[in-house]
Amino acid sequence: MIDAGEFSEAARPYCVISADCHVNEPANLWAERIDARYRDRIPRIEIDEQGQKWSVAEGLRRVRVKDAPKGFSEGQAFSLESKDLDLATRGTPDVTVRARHHADDGVDAEVIYPNKGLLMWTSPDHALSAALCRVWNDWVGEVFGPANPRHLPVAAIAPGDVQAAVAEVSRVAELGFRTVFFPVQIAGMPYNHPIFDPLWAVLQETGLPISFHVGTGRDPREATGNGGAVINYVAALSSAITPITQLCASGVCERFPGLRFVTVECGIGWLAWTLHAMDESYVKHGFWVSPKLPMKPSDYFRRQGWCTFSDDPMGIETRHWIGSDRLMFGNDYPHHEGSWPHTREVVQRTMASVNDEERRMILGGNAAKLYGFKLDALV
Repeated sequence: MIDAGEFSEAARPYCVISADCHVNEPANLWAERIDARYRDRIPRIEIDEQGQKWSVAEGLRRVRVKDAPKGFSEGQAFSLESKDLDLATRGTPDVTVRARHHADDGVDAEVIYPNKGLLMWTSPDHALSAALCRVWNDWVGEVFGPANPRHLPVAAIAPGDVQAAVAEVSRVAELGFRTVFFPVQIAGMPYNHPIFDPLWAVLQETGLPISFHVGTGRDPREATGNGGAVINYVAALSSAITPITQLCASGVCERFPGLRFVTVECGIGWLAWTLHAMDESYVKHGFWVSPKLPMKPSDYFRRQGWCTFSDDPMGIETRHWIGSDRLMFGNDYPHHEGSWPHTREVVQRTMASVNDEERRMILGGNAAKLYGFKLDALV
């Protein structure tokens, strides 16, 4: 029995799998690889006459890009004198460097999402989104290999064109990818709509779990001016409520019991309330509820859903209302809102009340089971 606050390599009898990490793609990835007809429409950085940088993506208002102050390290406590190389290579595709960064953080394996590629679904043109996703899928498969035992890349799917999305799911499954991800929402196309049934069917058939990474599918920056950074951050986290309720309350999970889904980088402090609110409305608004389901909406989440978190002590305290088998840790490497490179300290601070068995599940066991990591090989 390890001490409740202890998190050392010698003491912990479990693996730590980060179910939410990112990679910095080459700046010219889409410009070089995308179909020529889309090349002038890809997300990009533009510099105006005053030298100001702007992030430009079709479907979004342009956003001013601030250069980080000299020596800024996204929350790291590294000294610039001794860790220049680490600072320069954070988020690198180089698996040797990534493995060292994770080992320093006490993490054994990772699930890898894009960085620049989180803008792949902003355009109302579904064909453009699909082209952007194919570029990511081809590149990340080449760099990490879909079957990599420690570095698991996620294939991106543009669901707006359902037929094309079904074909891409089949393609990446044949390439060996073990999971795919969707935008949190598509404008005018909620996931409870039956139009998506062929997509749920192929995901169930291939066995690929899907994830919804926050900040995708629409502009997450709704507020400007005073408090905008805080307002937008909180709004982005709460956006994960939408796909959960759409899948659980609409009958999607009932029709497709083999469909498995994950919300990513959204925390879990809101999750227990969401499960309760779904069930409460299902009963108290029963006259209007359709379809009538054989289980409560929350039961479908506990059967088919998971949620990732990083530094969320409030969420940890609500795990008994959620189920520890539904939670997965993610250090969000290399982003500063995650726990990297302070995962040991975060685990010690936030999980003191969590027993060994729950820790094994939350910190690695659940991700290993869902994504097919082999724990013996990781140890």
